[in-house]
Amino acid sequence: TTKRAGWVQRDVENPESIADHMYRMGLMALVSSDIPGVDRDKCVKMVIVHDIAEDGVPKCEKSRLEREALDHMLMVISLSCANHNAAKEIADLWMEYEENSSPEAKVVKDFDKVEMKLQALEYENGDVLSSWHDEERMS
Repeated sequence: TTKRAGWVQRDVENPESIADHMYRMGLMALVSSDIPGVDRDKCVKMVIVHDIAEDGVPKCEKSRLEREALDHMLMVISLSCANHNAAKEIADLWMEYEENSSPEAKVVKDFDKVEMKLQALEYENGDVLSSWHDEERMS
């Protein structure tokens, strides 16, 4: 799986993958149902697509190259999927996230930052749950 570029650039041992990152954010989105004015299902979908085009691109070129990669993926999806609305939904969710143009996009951007900080703490302090996992295995 593709590793998160920021951790790779910082020579982090065993960096999390984009899938790991999106999974933890997905769990955050699942518990967001009590945030007034925020559509939880839309947050979950947005989490899934927010890094869909990430590929370790330099920040200065990130937006343009991500957009090109996304356009290519959407073309492939449109050609290979009977549901042509799926590509449009993915594009709309990604653009909404990039433009931070809805309450859901703002919440998902916050989840993105929180997840990154949690991951940084785990790298800095070791896996904060490792002792719990060890205890669970022994019981």
